[in-house]
Amino acid sequence: MNSKKLFIETLGCAMNVRDSEHMIAELNKKESYRLTENLSEADLIIINTCSVREKPVAKLFSEIGVFKKHKKEGAKIGVCGCTASHLGKDIIKRAPVVDFVLGARNVSKLKDVIDKKHSVEVDIDFDETTYAFGEYRANPFKAMVNITIGCDKSCTFCIVPATRGDEISIPSKLIVQEIEKAVKGGAKEVMLLGQNVNNYGKHFTSSDETCNFTELLQKISKIDGLERIRFTSPHPLHMDDEFLQEFASNPKICKQIHVPLQSGSTKLLKEMKRGYTKENFLNRCEKIRTLCPQSTISTDIIVGFPNESDDDFEDTMEVLEKVRFEQMFSFKYSPRPHTKAAEFDNQIDNQIAGERLTRLQSRHTEILDEIMDSQIDTIHSVYFDELKPNGRVSGRSDDGKLFFVEGSEELLGKIVDVKVTKTSRGALEGVLI
Repeated sequence: MNSKKLFIETLGCAMNVRDSEHMIAELNKKESYRLTENLSEADLIIINTCSVREKPVAKLFSEIGVFKKHKKEGAKIGVCGCTASHLGKDIIKRAPVVDFVLGARNVSKLKDVIDKKHSVEVDIDFDETTYAFGEYRANPFKAMVNITIGCDKSCTFCIVPATRGDEISIPSKLIVQEIEKAVKGGAKEVMLLGQNVNNYGKHFTSSDETCNFTELLQKISKIDGLERIRFTSPHPLHMDDEFLQEFASNPKICKQIHVPLQSGSTKLLKEMKRGYTKENFLNRCEKIRTLCPQSTISTDIIVGFPNESDDDFEDTMEVLEKVRFEQMFSFKYSPRPHTKAAEFDNQIDNQIAGERLTRLQSRHTEILDEIMDSQIDTIHSVYFDELKPNGRVSGRSDDGKLFFVEGSEELLGKIVDVKVTKTSRGALEGVLI
């Protein structure tokens, strides 16, 4: 039997990437689909959307226009993900060419909606935590595994609770089983996913389950054949000493941690409803550096949040100087629907926000150059998981640095010591030892 062809475009975060893998697995439970990068030969076209970045709605309808123009006769178009969650049936009203709309919390319903013209499933209270998705991974050497769905925070800048619903934790037994399957398939590394992974265990569907994030990490560490554990994103509010001790002392946990700052100003952090102060944040980062000096710390920063004064911005710059983040994702604030901050007075002028962002990024670039230049002749254990053009292979060190070496598929799935011979801002090159 000929398999159908699927074109899928994934926007946004790692959770969306995993949702797309789940969609592919669910479709293949129903009938055989083969992935294609050629839009015009696809029988099914899916766009898995993100609401977090700027102008997601405009981008969505422009993409639908492109799909409509290039799709073959009879091909179906589906809109999934976070923008689907908050726009719902309005997508079909504005673009009747769309065959179905599936929200971020409703991935398991894909097999049902695909054959119902103009079907819309966007229930953000739907509970998929005990649903067993089919097996599909784009890369057999590393596994992404959801440990929670939804978010129980109410950050005033963030649309995620309105698109992914309340936070529920996936039972630890199911998580362990999923990772064991991935390890049997060749994965030595797992990335645990959730909006606030270290809040894991606060809400389960079943009232008799008890397991916090530290305990989950300990359970996962016992899986034979699993060498490396990563997770994203933790929340500074839940970085208690027990969790940080486990992070530092457990040899299977990679020494790379994401600590989202958002702003260095305690005043703005309160208006953002982040639940910590500048001092709390610095204390946690200092604790990480003390317990685990070799670890790298990455962060997220928003500049130009409503009411951000020059002094507030200087607080952010001060945190950058003190922590010296190895990686930084930084953005100008942009209002989002269904968020409190969109209604705040004193929205910051775009030019001022742009100037602040440029200054922040320029200084971080200088810090990053210093960090990377200091890596010459150092030795790192690198897990190789991807073939690259021109006879090269890439992978990441325990502390999250991207490496390139000369090599072939024989290196894939192996952890090898590499000596750094060349540095750049985004990656390191080296030779095998």
